[in-house]
Amino acid sequence: MGKVYLVGAGPGELELLTLKAYRLIKSADVVLYDRLVNPEILLLAKPECQLIYVGKEDGKHTIEQEKINELLLHYAHTKEVVVRLKGGDPFVFGRGGEEALFLAQHGVEVEVVPGISSATGVPAYAGIPITFIGLSSSFAVITGHEDPNKGRTSVDWESLKGINTLVFLMAVSNRKEIARRLIEVGRDPKEPVAFIERGTTREQRVVITDLYELANDPPEVNPPAVMVVGQVVKLKKYLTQVINKGASKVVSCVL
Repeated sequence: MGKVYLVGAGPGELELLTLKAYRLIKSADVVLYDRLVNPEILLLAKPECQLIYVGKEDGKHTIEQEKINELLLHYAHTKEVVVRLKGGDPFVFGRGGEEALFLAQHGVEVEVVPGISSATGVPAYAGIPITFIGLSSSFAVITGHEDPNKGRTSVDWESLKGINTLVFLMAVSNRKEIARRLIEVGRDPKEPVAFIERGTTREQRVVITDLYELANDPPEVNPPAVMVVGQVVKLKKYLTQVINKGASKVVSCVL
């Protein structure tokens, strides 16, 4: 039996791969990869490596999660090095925990290789520190897209009132509702918000607005994008000139 590696591919930029992820991709016999994995990363695989796309787009899996689990189990029995490659970090909204548990229950050896999560890496690359003395001593990472079949939200919106910086992943389609809920629980309607599209890539674009504007007349944003809410967003205009200079186009709606 082979071994399955749950590998984080990072937020997009090829050189943000960890050394261990690089080594495993180069040696893999099969790679099952998600939609947000940079295609350049797949070019690192050896010619005989089998590449299998199992990504999710527009809220639907090309392959259901149960089938992905079965594929991993199958290849664990037929290949030596199996890489499950996920954008960001495999345990940050990547369902890596479910896959690891499934494989462990079936006696398959699993190793997790953390990656730079888009929740922290993308804002940093765009010049937005999610913590900053005097502005932010706490941050939370929240899903912006919950399973519609579960009937009720599992996000404790009230608790988000006192957290300095909020980072939402997969939030583009629900951005207006998210802003409305945050205002309802008491966050300042003028609190700045940044959307970072295709973070860390050559196509990176930043849209800046505030909660009031977002709740009433949201700017156009294209997925994938990371949403950052908090006073730290204001630091971008001071840091852009010195951090990753020229890496992103900025569209400022307000502020």
